[in-house]
Amino acid sequence: MSSSSVSDGILKFATQYSLYTGCVIFSFGVIGNVLNLLVFTQLKQFRTNRCAFYITIESISNLIYQFLTISLTILTSISGDDATGRFFIWCKFKNILAQICGLTTLYIICFSAVDQFFSTNHRFSLRQMCTLKLGRYLSFIFICFVIIHSVVVGSSYNVQPILGCVLSNYAAIQYSTYFFYPILVGLLPVVIASSFSILAYHNVRRIVRRQLPIVRRKLDKQITAMVLMRVIAFVFLILPFITYRIYTTNFPIPRSMPMAYAIGKLVQAILTSIYTINYVINFYLFLIFSPRFRRQVKLVLVKKCWQRWKYWCCSINNRIEPDNIPETRNSQIESEENI
Repeated sequence: MSSSSVSDGILKFATQYSLYTGCVIFSFGVIGNVLNLLVFTQLKQFRTNRCAFYITIESISNLIYQFLTISLTILTSISGDDATGRFFIWCKFKNILAQICGLTTLYIICFSAVDQFFSTNHRFSLRQMCTLKLGRYLSFIFICFVIIHSVVVGSSYNVQPILGCVLSNYAAIQYSTYFFYPILVGLLPVVIASSFSILAYHNVRRIVRRQLPIVRRKLDKQITAMVLMRVIAFVFLILPFITYRIYTTNFPIPRSMPMAYAIGKLVQAILTSIYTINYVINFYLFLIFSPRFRRQVKLVLVKKCWQRWKYWCCSINNRIEPDNIPETRNSQIESEENI
């Protein structure tokens, strides 16, 4: 068997792997992030919670990233590549949007960990330092910075005949090699998220000593545990892909080396699928490790979404008396307060 046929077989397998894993991850990602948005926006106890606000932003960013990755997967399955090596504008746009979503998700996780540290701290002054209004301002400023940064760095990508869509600017290559991937995307968010989530968990272990309402204590414990598990998954899922990106930025493999190129594409497909799980896993982590979150999901799906669907589609308003509507709403409010 010739080396060209072997490389073609590896490329075909990498394409099929990307297609099937991409579709599975996309399906789970859309379902999980949409349910996250429903839970954290529909329940009253989460509407004024800063960490829930950050999780909502993360879920929106994850959804956008999921649609980008499934678009690349579909293009790869149709034409054999993601078309970034053939279209100048698509090359830049894909990298700009991927960086916006990637940086937003990574640092919103950091925001959640930092916020939980302050909100569970035993010092009243530190707890009062972070407010929902401040969180919205900081998130807006950060997202503006991310957009500007991604446009500047993403504009440095160009289509080259042999290498495809790669960084062509020497300064951008040096920046990506020595700061963007190892520091901005790698070490910095990992250190921030890990440190503050551990400190927040330490604060929660002493929360019983503080004079707080039991509902607030339960919510702090729930959110802190959810953030801690999210950070652990985030660290293990991101590191392999970041290492790979640093290597490929400095040593891109040309198409003129078919075997090395095919193996590189297979490794890229596997590591990308692992990395993409980071944009999917948050809802399922919360569901597995938080019994309270499972009850909240059930409440939203059964007593809110299902009731509304029946009201809209089955004309339930014609089968119940108007006097029963306030009672139903009151029962929903009581259910929220009891979970």
